[in-house]
Amino acid sequence: MEEILKFLENVLHNNNRPWFQEHKNEYLKAQANFNVLAEQIIAGVQKFDDDCKGLTLKDCTYRFYRDTRFSPDKRPYKTHFGVFVCPEGKKSMLGGYYFHLEAKESEYLGHNMLCTGMYMPDTTMLKTIRDEILFNAEPLVESLDKAKGFALDTEHTMKRVPNGYPKDHPQAELFKQRDWLVMQDLPEKRLSDPHLVDWVLAEFEKTKDFCQWLNRTVRGE
Repeated sequence: MEEILKFLENVLHNNNRPWFQEHKNEYLKAQANFNVLAEQIIAGVQKFDDDCKGLTLKDCTYRFYRDTRFSPDKRPYKTHFGVFVCPEGKKSMLGGYYFHLEAKESEYLGHNMLCTGMYMPDTTMLKTIRDEILFNAEPLVESLDKAKGFALDTEHTMKRVPNGYPKDHPQAELFKQRDWLVMQDLPEKRLSDPHLVDWVLAEFEKTKDFCQWLNRTVRGE
């Protein structure tokens, strides 16, 4: 873990191609170490969530090279590693389990974290989720209660209850959600814990009902 974090710190302060080429072996070692961690997380999630069976490392991890074609930020490399264990793979738009490591002082998310759910579901998915809350919110509320240590991400919520949904509904605040994510910070002391993966998996398992509720709902099951 120390090698991974040290590499991310170095990239943060030397985010350019000449430096990267000179230190590519450091990248390859850090990437290999993270992949070992990622494969353990993927295998562990598959033990408690059957919807994630059959996924490979490639289905759940991301390129380290940034796509800068349409971005004013031309720094070529990311300053984080992540693994997203999601039914049908990371491009499916379905809910899943995300483990994130980031360099200190990085401006991407700003912290290491665990996260479960859907980021920016499309308008059809959002309507389906809101309609399910309207008529049967109890299973969702129960799943959120089970996710001890996690909090619903409200950073991008709407200011008002969207049109077509009652403001006096017992769960009216949930209609405002744009992202459907529960999150918790990954404490720095955990990163040196030899049982880190066991802890991560135990935490993710608390969010299984929430993740499966989201996926059943948007699939119309």
